[in-house]
Amino acid sequence: MTWTDNVYRYCERGQDPAFWAEPFNALSNVAFVAVASVAWARLGTGQLPAAERRAMHALVALALAVGIGSFLYHTFATRWSRLADVIPISAFMVAYLVMALRLFLGWTANRIVVAVVVFLGASGIAASISCPAQLTAVTTFAREPCLKGTMGYIPALIALLLTGAVLRARHPAGPALLVAAGVFLAAMIVRWMDARSCAWTTLLGSPRGTHALWHVLVALTVHILLRAAIDAAKVRVQPQSVAVTPPST
Repeated sequence: MTWTDNVYRYCERGQDPAFWAEPFNALSNVAFVAVASVAWARLGTGQLPAAERRAMHALVALALAVGIGSFLYHTFATRWSRLADVIPISAFMVAYLVMALRLFLGWTANRIVVAVVVFLGASGIAASISCPAQLTAVTTFAREPCLKGTMGYIPALIALLLTGAVLRARHPAGPALLVAAGVFLAAMIVRWMDARSCAWTTLLGSPRGTHALWHVLVALTVHILLRAAIDAAKVRVQPQSVAVTPPST
């Protein structure tokens, strides 16, 4: 087994090794480029502490890396390109969790480290869970992890829901995180449906599946999260209004 071995996982590619065998899956990653561009423009040149500005720039760069890595995977379809796909999205989830716990909840470094360790452990366990036989289609896709690997994203969904629920009544980012969780849940569903949708998603003469829609919905999730983070960082540095008492006569 080598890093250039092909990895065929999605409806649109089937068993075709061609570079453009997944045009919809590959080109839908432009959504991440758009999201990163919008976030960069929103970040602008406003006055932010250096540490927070670097953190926001890192999140935007990771959002862009998600799109680039996914494009590589859906064109080359090899073991090395799969890592280029998996690593950026994993890094974004961890980085956003750290940022949210620090910026939104004000947690200390020690508590954040514990939370990250728990999150990574839960993600690894979830991704390794075997599905019952009734949830595994008797096809070439049956060798995939449970729910085509979508189980591995459940801890991220839970983290969004919990953080959003805690913040809902006391921080402007709370409702945004809950909306992001709803969009991400929809993304997880269409990711799972990809193999099962081949029979009814034929377009331009070939089955397309639903994985491209996963990209679009995840990009929308990232957009909501980045906007909430950037806006929260800007609010923190806005000068407090000072009431001016008119001089007595």
